[in-house]
Amino acid sequence: MTPTEAEYRQAVELLLGGELVALPTETVYGLGADAASPGAVAKIFAAKGRPADHPLIVHLPAANWVERWAMAIPDTAWELMEAFWPGPLTLILKKQPWVPDAVTGGQDTVGLRVPGHPVALELLRRFAAARTQGGIAAPSANRFGRISPTSAQHVREDLDERVRLVLDGGPCQVGIESTIVDLSRGEPVILRPGHIAPSHIAAVLGEAPGSGGEIGATPRVSGSLAAHYAPVTPMRVVASDRLLNLLLAMRHSGRRTAALCHSQPPQAGMPHVWKMLPAEPVGYAHDFYSALRELDRAGVENILVEALPESPEWAAIADRLRRAVAGAGKE
Repeated sequence: MTPTEAEYRQAVELLLGGELVALPTETVYGLGADAASPGAVAKIFAAKGRPADHPLIVHLPAANWVERWAMAIPDTAWELMEAFWPGPLTLILKKQPWVPDAVTGGQDTVGLRVPGHPVALELLRRFAAARTQGGIAAPSANRFGRISPTSAQHVREDLDERVRLVLDGGPCQVGIESTIVDLSRGEPVILRPGHIAPSHIAAVLGEAPGSGGEIGATPRVSGSLAAHYAPVTPMRVVASDRLLNLLLAMRHSGRRTAALCHSQPPQAGMPHVWKMLPAEPVGYAHDFYSALRELDRAGVENILVEALPESPEWAAIADRLRRAVAGAGKE
């Protein structure tokens, strides 16, 4: 879907006026505000119920805007920008002194990316033509800690009157949040896995990036809390060879249960809600959040998720699933 000319104009006017606009990206829908305005950014935290020290990612229209927001930019950053922007990669860099603490969580770094969605890019270009710094802060457009939105309808369900305008760009292509790479402290370190894998980064830089880092040695980033992306319904992960037996036990106990699977087919006669996802990581990631939302609304007491394969290709979705399980069932 493509927004109308009037919707684009309205979106820019709202952003310039310090209001919130939800926009599609290739990863998930974002809740956007003028990243150079602390007052506008504060509205993001209020709408989401997000902790004030949790940093935001600033979305830019092109790589040539990076130097307005970051300094001491290493050569590795430019190499990754050239390879993966526009796209689902966020770079953590040393911030320019003027960048608001509201965006960075009071840190000396800022997260930047150029999204790979035509609607987001068009909005960013139009906004940048009217705003000197040209950045839109846009965390996922949902209540903090809950399932990220991958459609405009998901945003409306979560935020309703909290956001003035939702630009509908159709379903998100990737379906999980961007890979975050810290380049602010020397060697590249992945702080959040995503669609762009360590092998992809190593192919560009000629070296494998680090992972995680020592506590206190790396900056705080979006999506790094132990509990995140979570449904309200309690959820647990179950090994493939135990799933059917556990569902049978729950049926006999009268507990209505949902199953999210990738290899186990639905069983005839079972009074449970089944959701099958593709048995490969790209397709699974695309459908994951939407499936969780569907099962969370299904009126069940529990969600059982078939365990994922333990291979590098599944690392990003395994990260999201682990955090979702940790936060599930908590209001």
